[in-house]
Amino acid sequence: METYDPKFEEMKNNAGQKLGKIKRFLKHTGVVALLVILIPVLGMGGFYNIEEQEQAVVTTFGMAKAVTEPGLHFKIPLIQRVKKVNTTIQGFAMGYNPEDNLTQEEDSLMITSDYNFVNVDFFVEYKVADPVKAVYASQDPVLILRNMTQSCIRTVIGGYDVDSVLTTGKNEIQSRIKEMIIAMLEQQDIGLQIVNVTIQDSEPPTQEVMEAFKAVETAKQGKETAINNANKYRNEKLPQAEAKIDQIMQEAESGKVQRINEANAEVAKFNAMYAEYVKNPEVTKKRMFYEAMEDILPGMKVIIDGTDKTNTILPLDSFTGAGSADSPKGADSKSQTGGSSADGKNSGESAGSAE
Repeated sequence: METYDPKFEEMKNNAGQKLGKIKRFLKHTGVVALLVILIPVLGMGGFYNIEEQEQAVVTTFGMAKAVTEPGLHFKIPLIQRVKKVNTTIQGFAMGYNPEDNLTQEEDSLMITSDYNFVNVDFFVEYKVADPVKAVYASQDPVLILRNMTQSCIRTVIGGYDVDSVLTTGKNEIQSRIKEMIIAMLEQQDIGLQIVNVTIQDSEPPTQEVMEAFKAVETAKQGKETAINNANKYRNEKLPQAEAKIDQIMQEAESGKVQRINEANAEVAKFNAMYAEYVKNPEVTKKRMFYEAMEDILPGMKVIIDGTDKTNTILPLDSFTGAGSADSPKGADSKSQTGGSSADGKNSGESAGSAE
């Protein structure tokens, strides 16, 4: 038979009570320990901040989502991962080291369409257009863009002659390279967007050739200067010449109007005289003759004798003793007018009156 031991029962009850206390302690301690562990985790890994010029890519069980709003955001620790992406315009150099500006010929040395070598340095600007694709579409999207740019640059440069690459064709070359890169980025879809492609410098690979091209460029600039000076001189002189032409044309037009008016006046005078002549031709003829003689005879030192139906011109200088050198040559010649005796007498009378 089993005997009852009060001490044993008491010890058993005490052990049970102590075990219950231990369980309750462990229960509360575990909760506290869990909180002690979770609070730092939630505080340190549960929140992230996005700057103004940033975007974030949040991945949850392999599914990516872009977060574009700046500020403080929450993520689930150990489940969600966040990768920030810079969305500002960035760039890289092609053909030179931007830190010391030394040429890197493995990237800058190219051949042109006329089989000349040339060193061309570029600077490429880009930005992130799609942060999710920029993070997960490729392992290194910037490297891919760099390789694309190098391929496009060599393709375009190979289609131009060396003179265009060094001088006049830079803007066109930059535009064509940018268009080619845009087309390739659309095909590859790596989340990047090209902003600008700029030629920093272009020069021949040797010093002698470089000096020759510089001399050519100087000559071209001199040509442009001469053309500009010629255009300036033309622009200065052309208005003066046009003004002179206008003045001459106005003077000619004025002279034309004056001559026409004078001619019309003479015509009107002649028509008036002709109308009087038609009425009485003989009187008009005599009057015109007298008027002509009044204009001519006062300056002549002669006597006209018309008694024998002819007009005889006699020089006065030989009768008055004046020098023969002053008398007109052939003053003693006779002029047959075929006029009537009446005309001769009238002429003589007019001459006498004039003297």
